[in-house]
Amino acid sequence: MTAPTGAPDLLAPDFTDDPYAGYARLREQAAAATVSLMGGPPMMLVTRYDEVRTVLTDPRFVTDPELAGAGVNARDALLRRAGVPDDLVGYLVRTILTADGDDHTRLRKLVSRAFTVRRVQALRPRVEEIVAGLLDDIAAAGADGTPVDLVEAFGYPLPITVICELVGVPEADRAQWHRWGRVLTSMDPERIPGVLRAAVEHVHELIAARRAEPADDLVSALIAAQEDDGDRLSDQEMVTMVFAIVMAGHETTAHLLSNGALALLTRPDQLALLRAEPDRWPAAVNELMRARGPVQFTQFRYPVTDVELGGVPIPAGTPVIAGLLPANHDPRAFDRPDEIDLRRDTGRGEGHLGFGQGAHYCLGAALARQEGDAGLRMLFDRFPRLRLAVPAQEITWVPQPGMSRVAQLPVLVS
Repeated sequence: MTAPTGAPDLLAPDFTDDPYAGYARLREQAAAATVSLMGGPPMMLVTRYDEVRTVLTDPRFVTDPELAGAGVNARDALLRRAGVPDDLVGYLVRTILTADGDDHTRLRKLVSRAFTVRRVQALRPRVEEIVAGLLDDIAAAGADGTPVDLVEAFGYPLPITVICELVGVPEADRAQWHRWGRVLTSMDPERIPGVLRAAVEHVHELIAARRAEPADDLVSALIAAQEDDGDRLSDQEMVTMVFAIVMAGHETTAHLLSNGALALLTRPDQLALLRAEPDRWPAAVNELMRARGPVQFTQFRYPVTDVELGGVPIPAGTPVIAGLLPANHDPRAFDRPDEIDLRRDTGRGEGHLGFGQGAHYCLGAALARQEGDAGLRMLFDRFPRLRLAVPAQEITWVPQPGMSRVAQLPVLVS
């Protein structure tokens, strides 16, 4: 089954060259629109804030297509196009990110204690220590006026170090997770099979090592939970849990940092406000997540019954993706939505859907906010003359499914 003629592909230049304009066009046409991805089967993209929030929170929408009797399993079709071997599909489709109901609750409880606000706050000194070391390296690399790429020197190293320490990935193995992440998010069918197999084998080896020698990390905690009650967690679930947390825990935060830095470097009035009123940094991270968040849309959902969103009928079993980017720029929900306004009043909540909502609300949201706060605050404090090394219009965005990320962010620090 292919997308109907005229259904826009979310990897077409209309969306990859300027996603904000591309998604805005769809949003202003309807609350939900038929689209495709990589030429795959048709799906519904939900575009407006209220309707996106409904998809994320309404129990009529599930992540398992079998529960909804879906005639088209868009998720599996996309994995086949990405070249994922049949024997590895289970590591991507049966995870904490894709489970529903009791299964999801069981898996989330096993790891949620590692990401509580209290546990994250306790990590703050270590996060700041990591940031300080990275900034020392950036200062040395750029001391003679040489441009430094903030994506590679800062955006990636901070979150991958933090999440790997939390999970228990040895320091010697962290660089390869960065390389694996770049391939696995590229949807390159030539490279994905080998990289995915290597990553899965690595996690099996890591679990075996921690069984032999436990440590104070998440992998050891998962092993202990399994030993206490084997029904709570299978071996494959443990592997998929570690894999999902490491991947999700560094890819998205890396681009929040890079996108946020670029946004502030091109808006000197907003940066001046933060320098004058540093107490605004936590709110600034939320506004940057709203306006320049890295995730464009969610994983697939499927309605278990016929639904209507914003006047658009969606039959049961239809693949649906919630458009976080267009929702976060919806003028029905935000005044001047395309502007970055660090004085924006968000009321009692975050003021955006960048971390999702409902049962699948981002497990690591508190950690991502903390890394964004500590990382960007310390970056701009350390380098008061920080500036782009090239004109802003020369910064290129990577055409990546569902992600907004720059290829490089060259800056001058002295």
